[in-house]
Amino acid sequence: MRSKSYAARTKVPVVNTRSEIEKTLTRYGATSFAFASEPTRAMIGFRANKRHVRFILNLPKGCDPQTERARWRALLLVIKAKLEAVRAGITVFDDEFLAHIVMPNGQTVADLLRDQITAAYDSGQMPPLLIYRPDE
Repeated sequence: MRSKSYAARTKVPVVNTRSEIEKTLTRYGATSFAFASEPTRAMIGFRANKRHVRFILNLPKGCDPQTERARWRALLLVIKAKLEAVRAGITVFDDEFLAHIVMPNGQTVADLLRDQITAAYDSGQMPPLLIYRPDE
């Protein structure tokens, strides 16, 4: 049996969820917000803990409004969970948001490392930018 996606029946408009994301981020100390959207993806960016962070929300081609609302609600859930884990001391900001931290060249850490991680697993060889320290 296949389960429904998170928030599959939400009626909350995207604009309200975006507002809730911004309010949540503000409550946890984030600043400098940016939102952008196009037919197949949306972006939210913010500054927190001296870092620029960017989430890309992929939307299937021809995405219906219900799917878009559900995906925005899922993004809100992810952001809230990460921020609360940091606040509770379960993790630290950089570890929790690492893949989404924007580097000075405009790429996220995930953009920079995704192919290297795949190559490392495929070859069994460590790439130069991923340092292995077995004693740590």
